[in-house]
Amino acid sequence: MVVERTLVLIKPNGVARGLVGEVTARVERRGFHLRGMKMLRVSRELAEKHYEEHIGKPFFGELVDFITSGPIVAMAVEGPSAVKVVRDMMGATDPREAAPGTIRGDYALEIGENVVHGSDSVESANRELGLYFTAGELVD
Repeated sequence: MVVERTLVLIKPNGVARGLVGEVTARVERRGFHLRGMKMLRVSRELAEKHYEEHIGKPFFGELVDFITSGPIVAMAVEGPSAVKVVRDMMGATDPREAAPGTIRGDYALEIGENVVHGSDSVESANRELGLYFTAGELVD
């Protein structure tokens, strides 16, 4: 298996509901390594860069408004096939379709406020990690 790094964000509702420890524990118990972690408030500029592939779509404004509505926790996660495995752990984007046992299946109720974000490809992971972390903030 190829070792990859991916971005995991615990969104404002996940932070507000006290799910940081639960999400982090699930990631670590699965065998992944945290290579960076921090709490921050996402600026509108950063949110627009993060969601740039959705510019022009009807839900773009809602994405930006939500991710900037409160603090988030950003994690750089590393391990075998991290992008796919972490996405599988999160469950379907729409929590109504997320299987029980997944993060969204267990903790999310609405597609627009689905508790966590995970990069959807290695390319996206590299781009997104660069938005949230400098090279000096990541450890091996």
